Amino acid sequence: MVIFGTALLAACYLAGIWVGEAIAVLIGVKANVGGVGIAMIFLIAAQHFLKKKGLFPAETEKGVTFWAMMYIPVVVAMAATQNVVVAVKGGPIALLSAVGSFVLCFGVVALINRSMQRQAPQDEADADAGLFPAPDALKSR
Repeated sequence: MVIFGTALLAACYLAGIWVGEAIAVLIGVKANVGGVGIAMIFLIAAQHFLKKKGLFPAETEKGVTFWAMMYIPVVVAMAATQNVVVAVKGGPIALLSAVGSFVLCFGVVALINRSMQRQAPQDEADADAGLFPAPDALKSR
């Protein structure tokens, strides 16, 4: 059922937050250290384990998929609540890191896009010409 997928996500989130808090105590920081990232690692591991054991049907996966689709809007909303003006007044390093990460991400996306475009025209040309790979059953004849 869908609710089991949501329950799995919640359990992984709580475990990740707990581990993040424990790491923070160990290193003496008064903040959660990577709890959400740890939770995502737990979720990936749990999904892999449950699928391998046959205990993760498609209906259960829908509960996880729903929240996966909600992840980006939630992160954007959380980022919008941060005080950008104070960060910029705190020093130029905040602005430089923001610009640097934007340029780096833009470059990586452009690189991936170019590499995908180099591979795509051959497949599209074959499809336009009506050339499709033969099924395995025909190859053996």
